[in-house]
Amino acid sequence: MSRFKAFSVVIHIAGWLLFMAFPLVFLNSRAFYNTSIATFLQKPAYWEFCVTYMVLFYSNAYVFIPRFFLKKKYVIYSIIVVVLLAGVYLLRPFDKLMRSTDGWRMMNGMMMRHRPPFGGERFGNGPFGVPPGDTAAVFDHPPFRSDSAYFKAQSQWRRHRMRPLDSTSLFIFLMIMALSMAIKTVQQWQLTEQRAARAEADKTNAELSFLKAQINPHFLFNTLNNIYTLAAIKDDNTADSIMKLSNIMRYVTDDVAEDFVPLQSEIDCISDYIELQRLRIGKNTKVNFEVKGDIDHKQIAPLVMMTFVENVFKYGVSKHEPSDIDISIDIQGLKISFYCKNRIFGVQKSDYQRTGIGINNTKKRLEHLYPNKHLLSISSMNNEYIVQLTLQA
Repeated sequence: MSRFKAFSVVIHIAGWLLFMAFPLVFLNSRAFYNTSIATFLQKPAYWEFCVTYMVLFYSNAYVFIPRFFLKKKYVIYSIIVVVLLAGVYLLRPFDKLMRSTDGWRMMNGMMMRHRPPFGGERFGNGPFGVPPGDTAAVFDHPPFRSDSAYFKAQSQWRRHRMRPLDSTSLFIFLMIMALSMAIKTVQQWQLTEQRAARAEADKTNAELSFLKAQINPHFLFNTLNNIYTLAAIKDDNTADSIMKLSNIMRYVTDDVAEDFVPLQSEIDCISDYIELQRLRIGKNTKVNFEVKGDIDHKQIAPLVMMTFVENVFKYGVSKHEPSDIDISIDIQGLKISFYCKNRIFGVQKSDYQRTGIGINNTKKRLEHLYPNKHLLSISSMNNEYIVQLTLQA
Protein backbone atom coordinates (compact mmCIF):
# COMPACT_ATOMS: atom_id res chain seq x y z
CA MET A 1 0.00 0.00 0.00
CA SER A 2 2.84 2.40 0.81
CA ARG A 3 4.45 1.71 -2.58
CA PHE A 4 1.13 2.42 -4.28
CA LYS A 5 0.80 5.75 -2.44
CA ALA A 6 4.38 6.69 -3.35
CA PHE A 7 3.65 5.88 -7.00
CA SER A 8 0.48 7.98 -6.86
CA VAL A 9 2.43 10.94 -5.44
CA VAL A 10 5.01 10.64 -8.24
CA ILE A 11 2.24 10.60 -10.86
CA HIS A 12 0.68 13.73 -9.36
CA ILE A 13 4.01 15.56 -9.31
CA ALA A 14 4.79 14.59 -12.90
CA GLY A 15 1.33 15.65 -14.05
CA TRP A 16 1.59 19.07 -12.44
CA LEU A 17 5.08 19.63 -13.83
CA LEU A 18 3.70 19.01 -17.32
CA PHE A 19 0.82 21.35 -16.59
CA MET A 20 3.19 24.09 -15.32
CA ALA A 21 5.22 23.73 -18.52
CA PHE A 22 2.13 24.34 -20.62
CA PRO A 23 2.34 28.19 -20.59
CA LEU A 24 6.01 28.02 -21.54
CA VAL A 25 4.99 26.67 -24.93
CA PHE A 26 3.70 30.14 -25.83
CA LEU A 27 7.21 31.56 -25.44
CA ASN A 28 8.03 30.07 -28.84
CA SER A 29 5.51 32.28 -30.59
CA ARG A 30 6.56 35.58 -32.18
CA ALA A 31 4.44 37.56 -29.78
CA PHE A 32 6.62 36.50 -26.83
CA TYR A 33 10.06 36.47 -28.39
CA ASN A 34 11.20 39.18 -25.96
CA THR A 35 10.30 37.13 -22.82
CA SER A 36 12.73 34.61 -21.32
CA ILE A 37 11.74 31.52 -19.32
CA ALA A 38 13.44 32.83 -16.18
CA THR A 39 11.50 36.09 -16.41
CA PHE A 40 8.30 34.18 -17.10
CA LEU A 41 8.72 32.03 -13.96
CA GLN A 42 9.23 35.10 -11.78
CA LYS A 43 5.87 36.63 -12.63
CA PRO A 44 3.14 36.39 -9.93
CA ALA A 45 0.55 35.85 -12.67
CA TYR A 46 2.25 32.57 -13.62
CA TRP A 47 2.02 31.16 -10.08
CA GLU A 48 -1.50 32.46 -9.71
CA PHE A 49 -2.38 30.57 -12.88
CA CYS A 50 -0.86 27.31 -11.57
CA VAL A 51 -2.23 27.56 -8.02
CA THR A 52 -5.75 28.38 -9.27
CA TYR A 53 -6.08 25.15 -11.22
CA MET A 54 -4.35 23.06 -8.53
CA VAL A 55 -6.86 24.29 -5.96
CA LEU A 56 -9.71 23.56 -8.37
CA PHE A 57 -8.46 20.02 -9.02
CA TYR A 58 -7.96 18.95 -5.41
CA SER A 59 -11.01 20.72 -4.00
CA ASN A 60 -13.19 19.03 -6.62
CA ALA A 61 -11.53 15.60 -6.26
CA TYR A 62 -11.33 15.43 -2.46
CA VAL A 63 -14.10 17.75 -1.22
CA PHE A 64 -16.94 18.41 -3.66
CA ILE A 65 -17.13 15.01 -5.36
CA PRO A 66 -17.02 12.87 -2.14
CA ARG A 67 -19.35 15.15 -0.16
CA PHE A 68 -21.90 15.97 -2.82
CA PHE A 69 -21.61 14.06 -6.13
CA LEU A 70 -20.98 10.59 -4.69
CA LYS A 71 -23.74 11.17 -2.13
CA LYS A 72 -26.13 11.96 -5.02
CA LYS A 73 -26.50 15.64 -4.10
CA TYR A 74 -26.36 16.56 -7.77
CA VAL A 75 -28.13 19.92 -7.50
CA ILE A 76 -25.71 21.26 -4.88
CA TYR A 77 -22.74 19.93 -6.84
CA SER A 78 -24.00 21.59 -10.05
CA ILE A 79 -24.37 24.92 -8.25
CA ILE A 80 -20.80 24.63 -6.95
CA VAL A 81 -19.48 23.91 -10.46
CA VAL A 82 -21.32 26.95 -11.87
CA VAL A 83 -19.93 29.17 -9.10
CA LEU A 84 -16.40 27.92 -9.77
CA LEU A 85 -16.87 28.48 -13.49
CA ALA A 86 -17.99 32.05 -12.85
CA GLY A 87 -14.97 32.57 -10.60
CA VAL A 88 -12.58 31.40 -13.31
CA TYR A 89 -14.36 33.61 -15.87
CA LEU A 90 -13.86 36.67 -13.65
CA LEU A 91 -10.33 35.77 -12.56
CA ARG A 92 -9.18 34.97 -16.13
CA PRO A 93 -5.92 33.32 -15.02
CA PHE A 94 -4.58 32.43 -18.48
CA ASP A 95 -5.47 35.78 -20.03
CA LYS A 96 -3.89 37.61 -17.08
CA LEU A 97 -0.75 35.50 -17.44
CA MET A 98 -0.40 36.30 -21.13
CA ARG A 99 -0.98 40.02 -20.59
CA SER A 100 1.78 40.14 -17.99
CA THR A 101 4.48 39.30 -20.56
CA ASP A 102 6.57 41.90 -22.38
CA GLY A 103 5.82 40.41 -25.78
CA TRP A 104 2.08 40.66 -25.22
CA ARG A 105 2.33 44.30 -24.14
CA MET A 106 4.47 45.09 -27.21
CA MET A 107 1.98 43.48 -29.56
CA ASN A 108 -0.88 45.11 -27.69
CA GLY A 109 0.68 48.57 -28.10
CA MET A 110 1.14 48.09 -31.82
CA MET A 111 -2.49 47.16 -32.23
CA MET A 112 -3.62 50.22 -30.28
CA ARG A 113 -1.44 52.56 -32.39
CA HIS A 114 -2.99 51.45 -35.70
CA ARG A 115 -6.63 51.17 -34.77
CA PRO A 116 -8.76 54.26 -34.05
CA PRO A 117 -11.19 54.35 -31.15
CA PHE A 118 -14.93 54.04 -31.45
CA GLY A 119 -17.17 57.02 -31.29
CA GLY A 120 -15.61 59.14 -34.06
CA GLU A 121 -18.50 59.14 -36.46
CA ARG A 122 -18.59 62.91 -36.65
CA PHE A 123 -14.97 63.26 -37.83
CA GLY A 124 -14.94 61.24 -41.05
CA ASN A 125 -16.87 58.95 -43.31
CA GLY A 126 -14.82 55.81 -42.55
CA PRO A 127 -16.00 53.01 -40.26
CA PHE A 128 -14.29 54.62 -37.25
CA GLY A 129 -14.75 58.26 -38.06
CA VAL A 130 -11.66 58.70 -40.30
CA PRO A 131 -11.41 58.91 -44.07
CA PRO A 132 -11.16 55.58 -45.86
CA GLY A 133 -7.58 54.41 -46.33
CA ASP A 134 -6.21 56.69 -43.63
CA THR A 135 -3.80 54.59 -41.54
CA ALA A 136 -2.43 57.39 -39.39
CA ALA A 137 -1.54 56.58 -35.80
CA VAL A 138 -4.67 57.98 -34.34
CA PHE A 139 -3.43 57.81 -30.77
CA ASP A 140 -0.32 59.84 -31.66
CA HIS A 141 -2.19 62.28 -33.91
CA PRO A 142 -5.82 62.39 -32.80
CA PRO A 143 -8.39 64.05 -35.07
CA PHE A 144 -9.65 67.52 -34.36
CA ARG A 145 -12.14 66.97 -31.55
CA SER A 146 -12.44 67.91 -27.93
CA ASP A 147 -10.02 66.15 -25.56
CA SER A 148 -12.81 64.89 -23.34
CA ALA A 149 -14.66 63.27 -26.24
CA TYR A 150 -11.46 61.73 -27.55
CA PHE A 151 -10.37 60.17 -24.29
CA LYS A 152 -13.90 59.00 -23.57
CA ALA A 153 -13.98 57.19 -26.91
CA GLN A 154 -10.52 55.80 -26.26
CA SER A 155 -11.60 54.47 -22.84
CA GLN A 156 -14.73 52.84 -24.30
CA TRP A 157 -12.68 51.17 -27.04
CA ARG A 158 -10.16 49.83 -24.53
CA ARG A 159 -12.88 48.35 -22.37
CA HIS A 160 -14.47 46.77 -25.41
CA ARG A 161 -11.17 45.38 -26.67
CA MET A 162 -9.79 44.16 -23.32
CA ARG A 163 -12.80 42.06 -22.23
CA PRO A 164 -12.96 39.23 -24.78
CA LEU A 165 -13.99 35.77 -23.65
CA ASP A 166 -11.00 34.00 -22.11
CA SER A 167 -11.81 30.69 -23.80
CA THR A 168 -8.45 29.15 -22.85
CA SER A 169 -9.06 29.58 -19.10
CA LEU A 170 -12.55 28.11 -19.41
CA PHE A 171 -11.28 25.20 -21.52
CA ILE A 172 -8.57 24.40 -18.93
CA PHE A 173 -11.24 24.64 -16.20
CA LEU A 174 -13.42 22.06 -17.95
CA MET A 175 -10.44 19.76 -18.50
CA ILE A 176 -9.36 20.00 -14.85
CA MET A 177 -12.88 19.31 -13.55
CA ALA A 178 -13.35 16.38 -15.96
CA LEU A 179 -9.96 14.90 -15.05
CA SER A 180 -10.59 15.12 -11.31
CA MET A 181 -14.04 13.59 -11.80
CA ALA A 182 -12.59 10.70 -13.82
CA ILE A 183 -9.80 10.01 -11.32
CA LYS A 184 -12.14 10.08 -8.32
CA THR A 185 -14.70 7.88 -10.07
CA VAL A 186 -12.06 5.28 -10.89
CA GLN A 187 -10.75 5.39 -7.31
CA GLN A 188 -14.27 4.93 -5.94
CA TRP A 189 -14.85 1.99 -8.28
CA GLN A 190 -11.57 0.38 -7.18
CA LEU A 191 -12.46 0.94 -3.52
CA THR A 192 -15.85 -0.69 -4.05
CA GLU A 193 -14.20 -3.68 -5.71
CA GLN A 194 -11.70 -3.99 -2.84
CA ARG A 195 -14.47 -3.84 -0.25
CA ALA A 196 -16.41 -6.52 -2.10
CA ALA A 197 -13.31 -8.71 -2.24
CA ARG A 198 -12.59 -8.18 1.48
CA ALA A 199 -16.23 -8.89 2.34
CA GLU A 200 -16.07 -12.14 0.37
CA ALA A 201 -12.82 -13.14 2.07
CA ASP A 202 -14.19 -12.24 5.51
CA LYS A 203 -17.35 -14.20 4.81
CA THR A 204 -15.26 -17.23 3.87
CA ASN A 205 -13.20 -16.85 7.04
CA ALA A 206 -16.38 -16.56 9.08
CA GLU A 207 -17.76 -19.71 7.50
CA LEU A 208 -14.53 -21.58 8.23
CA SER A 209 -14.42 -20.22 11.78
CA PHE A 210 -17.98 -21.34 12.36
CA LEU A 211 -17.31 -24.76 10.92
CA LYS A 212 -14.21 -25.14 13.12
CA ALA A 213 -15.87 -23.79 16.25
CA GLN A 214 -19.25 -25.46 15.92
CA ILE A 215 -19.44 -28.11 13.24
CA ASN A 216 -16.29 -29.83 14.43
CA PRO A 217 -15.79 -33.42 15.60
CA HIS A 218 -16.29 -32.40 19.23
CA PHE A 219 -19.62 -30.76 18.52
CA LEU A 220 -20.73 -33.61 16.28
CA PHE A 221 -19.62 -36.17 18.83
CA ASN A 222 -21.62 -34.57 21.65
CA THR A 223 -24.68 -34.06 19.48
CA LEU A 224 -24.60 -37.56 18.01
CA ASN A 225 -24.00 -39.01 21.46
CA ASN A 226 -27.08 -37.19 22.75
CA ILE A 227 -29.08 -38.38 19.76
CA TYR A 228 -27.84 -41.93 20.36
CA THR A 229 -29.06 -41.71 23.95
CA LEU A 230 -32.44 -40.57 22.70
CA ALA A 231 -32.52 -43.45 20.25
CA ALA A 232 -31.50 -45.95 22.95
CA ILE A 233 -34.38 -44.97 25.16
CA LYS A 234 -36.62 -44.73 22.10
CA ASP A 235 -37.37 -41.07 22.67
CA ASP A 236 -39.83 -39.53 20.24
CA ASN A 237 -37.45 -36.57 19.68
CA THR A 238 -34.74 -38.69 18.06
CA ALA A 239 -35.79 -38.22 14.47
CA ASP A 240 -36.42 -34.52 15.04
CA SER A 241 -32.92 -34.03 16.51
CA ILE A 242 -31.32 -35.75 13.52
CA MET A 243 -33.28 -33.47 11.20
CA LYS A 244 -32.16 -30.34 13.09
CA LEU A 245 -28.52 -31.38 12.85
CA SER A 246 -28.96 -32.04 9.13
CA ASN A 247 -30.53 -28.61 8.63
CA ILE A 248 -27.62 -26.88 10.36
CA MET A 249 -25.07 -28.78 8.29
CA ARG A 250 -26.92 -27.93 5.07
CA TYR A 251 -27.21 -24.24 5.99
CA VAL A 252 -23.55 -23.66 6.89
CA THR A 253 -22.26 -25.57 3.87
CA ASP A 254 -24.67 -24.53 1.11
CA ASP A 255 -26.86 -21.53 1.90
CA VAL A 256 -24.10 -19.28 3.27
CA ALA A 257 -22.49 -19.18 -0.19
CA GLU A 258 -24.80 -16.21 -0.90
CA ASP A 259 -24.11 -12.68 0.31
CA PHE A 260 -27.59 -12.43 1.77
CA VAL A 261 -30.07 -15.11 2.77
CA PRO A 262 -33.70 -14.99 3.91
CA LEU A 263 -33.98 -13.95 7.54
CA GLN A 264 -36.18 -16.99 8.12
CA SER A 265 -33.27 -19.31 7.20
CA GLU A 266 -30.96 -17.62 9.70
CA ILE A 267 -33.58 -17.82 12.46
CA ASP A 268 -34.24 -21.49 11.68
CA CYS A 269 -30.54 -22.25 11.98
CA ILE A 270 -30.35 -20.47 15.35
CA SER A 271 -33.48 -22.23 16.56
CA ASP A 272 -32.17 -25.67 15.55
CA TYR A 273 -28.83 -24.92 17.17
CA ILE A 274 -30.51 -23.92 20.43
CA GLU A 275 -32.66 -27.06 20.45
CA LEU A 276 -29.61 -29.26 19.97
CA GLN A 277 -27.81 -27.44 22.76
CA ARG A 278 -30.75 -28.11 25.08
CA LEU A 279 -29.88 -31.81 24.85
CA ARG A 280 -26.61 -31.27 26.74
CA ILE A 281 -27.05 -28.26 29.04
CA GLY A 282 -29.34 -29.97 31.51
CA LYS A 283 -31.92 -28.41 33.78
CA ASN A 284 -29.63 -25.90 35.50
CA THR A 285 -29.66 -23.61 32.46
CA LYS A 286 -32.85 -21.94 31.30
CA VAL A 287 -32.88 -20.74 27.69
CA ASN A 288 -35.30 -17.98 26.65
CA PHE A 289 -35.49 -17.59 22.87
CA GLU A 290 -38.00 -15.18 21.34
CA VAL A 291 -38.67 -13.88 17.84
CA LYS A 292 -41.01 -10.93 17.30
CA GLY A 293 -42.13 -9.07 14.21
CA ASP A 294 -42.71 -9.79 10.53
CA ILE A 295 -39.97 -12.07 9.14
CA ASP A 296 -41.33 -12.39 5.61
CA HIS A 297 -39.39 -10.81 2.73
CA LYS A 298 -36.47 -9.83 4.97
CA GLN A 299 -32.87 -10.71 4.19
CA ILE A 300 -29.71 -10.79 6.26
CA ALA A 301 -26.03 -11.61 5.86
CA PRO A 302 -25.58 -15.26 6.90
CA LEU A 303 -24.00 -16.18 10.24
CA VAL A 304 -23.67 -12.60 11.55
CA MET A 305 -25.59 -13.58 14.69
CA MET A 306 -24.33 -17.14 15.08
CA THR A 307 -20.96 -16.06 16.56
CA PHE A 308 -22.76 -14.46 19.50
CA VAL A 309 -25.16 -17.40 19.89
CA GLU A 310 -22.16 -19.72 19.97
CA ASN A 311 -20.50 -17.69 22.74
CA VAL A 312 -23.68 -17.79 24.79
CA PHE A 313 -23.59 -21.56 25.05
CA LYS A 314 -19.82 -21.82 25.24
CA TYR A 315 -19.34 -19.49 28.23
CA GLY A 316 -22.82 -19.11 29.71
CA VAL A 317 -23.49 -22.71 30.80
CA SER A 318 -22.47 -24.31 34.07
CA LYS A 319 -23.08 -27.87 35.27
CA HIS A 320 -23.15 -26.81 38.90
CA GLU A 321 -24.72 -23.34 39.00
CA PRO A 322 -28.10 -22.26 37.68
CA SER A 323 -28.05 -19.69 34.90
CA ASP A 324 -30.33 -17.96 32.41
CA ILE A 325 -29.67 -17.37 28.72
CA ASP A 326 -31.73 -14.73 26.92
CA ILE A 327 -31.78 -14.54 23.11
CA SER A 328 -34.25 -12.40 21.22
CA ILE A 329 -34.74 -11.17 17.66
CA ASP A 330 -37.09 -8.25 17.03
CA ILE A 331 -38.09 -7.11 13.53
CA GLN A 332 -39.67 -3.68 13.14
CA GLY A 333 -40.06 -2.55 9.55
CA LEU A 334 -36.59 -2.61 7.97
CA LYS A 335 -34.83 -2.76 11.34
CA ILE A 336 -33.61 -6.09 12.73
CA SER A 337 -32.56 -6.11 16.39
CA PHE A 338 -30.63 -8.98 17.98
CA TYR A 339 -30.08 -9.27 21.73
CA CYS A 340 -28.43 -11.90 23.89
CA LYS A 341 -27.36 -12.04 27.53
CA ASN A 342 -25.65 -14.70 29.60
CA ARG A 343 -23.59 -15.14 32.75
CA ILE A 344 -19.85 -15.61 32.35
CA PHE A 345 -18.37 -18.74 33.86
CA GLY A 346 -14.74 -19.85 33.87
CA VAL A 347 -13.15 -18.79 30.57
CA GLN A 348 -9.75 -20.10 29.54
CA LYS A 349 -7.30 -17.66 27.97
CA SER A 350 -7.08 -19.67 24.74
CA ASP A 351 -10.87 -19.81 24.48
CA TYR A 352 -11.05 -16.07 25.08
CA GLN A 353 -8.58 -15.40 22.24
CA ARG A 354 -10.56 -17.58 19.82
CA THR A 355 -13.73 -15.77 20.82
CA GLY A 356 -12.08 -12.41 20.18
CA ILE A 357 -11.04 -13.53 16.69
CA GLY A 358 -14.58 -14.64 15.87
CA ILE A 359 -16.10 -11.38 17.08
CA ASN A 360 -13.50 -9.31 15.20
CA ASN A 361 -14.30 -11.19 12.00
CA THR A 362 -17.99 -10.50 12.55
CA LYS A 363 -17.30 -6.79 13.12
CA LYS A 364 -15.37 -6.59 9.84
CA ARG A 365 -18.14 -8.33 7.97
CA LEU A 366 -20.69 -5.91 9.40
CA GLU A 367 -18.54 -2.94 8.34
CA HIS A 368 -18.29 -4.24 4.78
CA LEU A 369 -21.82 -5.59 4.34
CA TYR A 370 -23.68 -2.95 6.40
CA PRO A 371 -21.67 0.30 6.08
CA ASN A 372 -23.40 2.98 8.19
CA LYS A 373 -26.36 0.61 8.51
CA HIS A 374 -25.56 -1.27 11.70
CA LEU A 375 -25.00 -0.63 15.39
CA LEU A 376 -23.14 -3.16 17.57
CA SER A 377 -22.84 -2.83 21.33
CA ILE A 378 -20.95 -5.40 23.46
CA SER A 379 -20.70 -4.98 27.23
CA SER A 380 -19.42 -7.12 30.08
CA MET A 381 -20.50 -5.92 33.50
CA ASN A 382 -21.46 -7.63 36.76
CA ASN A 383 -20.31 -10.96 35.36
CA GLU A 384 -22.84 -10.71 32.53
CA TYR A 385 -22.11 -10.61 28.81
CA ILE A 386 -24.61 -8.57 26.74
CA VAL A 387 -24.68 -8.14 22.97
CA GLN A 388 -27.02 -5.77 21.14
CA LEU A 389 -26.93 -5.66 17.33
CA THR A 390 -29.17 -3.53 15.11
CA LEU A 391 -29.24 -3.91 11.32
CA GLN A 392 -31.01 -1.95 8.60
CA ALA A 393 -32.25 -4.61 6.20
